[in-house]
Amino acid sequence: MESTGEIFKRRRNHNNTPKYALLIIANYVVCCTLFTLDAKFNWFFFLTIALLATYNYFNIRRNIEEFTSPVIIAYIISWVGILFLFYIAHNQL
Repeated sequence: MESTGEIFKRRRNHNNTPKYALLIIANYVVCCTLFTLDAKFNWFFFLTIALLATYNYFNIRRNIEEFTSPVIIAYIISWVGILFLFYIAHNQL
């Protein structure tokens, strides 16, 4: 039987959610929030998209070993889904 300390040492940072999944979720949350704010593009929209792109770049660069081919395909598909949501949000307004 393992002691409690050994179980927590085995689990990385006490959560098992991969960094790429957190990145995809963060992208959806930020983009969907921006899409529902206003029908017009203003400086805040572009600033937030630039900050999100910077966050994505540094997060991918820091965790490059986790980004295998299936993960990269899932990441690209998630951005296609975000663009689809953008298209839907702006055609309904």
